[in-house]
Amino acid sequence: MKLIAFDADDTLWANEPNYIDVKLKLCELLSHYVSEETLSQQFYDSQIRNLAVFGYGAKSFMLSMIETAIELTNGAITGSEIQQIIDVGRKLLDFPIEVLDGVNEVLEILSKRFDLMVLTKGDLFDQESKIARSGLGHYFKHVEIISEKNEQAYERILQKYQIQPADFLMIGNSLKSDVLPVVHIGGRAIHIPYETTWAHEMVTDEQLTGKSFTTLSNVRELLGLLETVNEQV
Repeated sequence: MKLIAFDADDTLWANEPNYIDVKLKLCELLSHYVSEETLSQQFYDSQIRNLAVFGYGAKSFMLSMIETAIELTNGAITGSEIQQIIDVGRKLLDFPIEVLDGVNEVLEILSKRFDLMVLTKGDLFDQESKIARSGLGHYFKHVEIISEKNEQAYERILQKYQIQPADFLMIGNSLKSDVLPVVHIGGRAIHIPYETTWAHEMVTDEQLTGKSFTTLSNVRELLGLLETVNEQV
């Protein structure tokens, strides 16, 4: 392998729990207007609708919260309540980074043997900030922050670094973003599930039929797996 890429959020550090916590606070703030079930569905619809305009990340999440609040209250929400939503959402921009267990150890070893890349999607400022706060940046030779992870995006990155798909390995927690697009272009992928997954990143069993990739229970298993691959080569 000439290049090993790691997803960032929920692969290198915990991310989704922070978003879940902020969403719960939004439900509390609007509980006297609508039920949690109604808000959750409307908020999800707003997020998906806004992806094409605002992309992924904390800022898009905050804008979708405000839009949802205005829609569900028919414009009755007060300026003070909107300020509370902004204050809650702003925490997503500077929360303490919780590096997942084993990540430092694995990156320390792999960075001495392979070229490593952080390959993540989302807001540029937001993702750069998280990489800096994580203290992991020195392990990676390359950092790529893109708006979407699909086949075309992966192909562009491989062309940029003059890497053949067969020489590329992607590691991440999302089957939709980190695994299937890479497999479709002939690359290799490793799925390391995280405890929670955003509904938008879910895939069906049919989408996985016939797809060849490896699933590990934790990042430490990477070392044994890659050692086995090297011995076979």
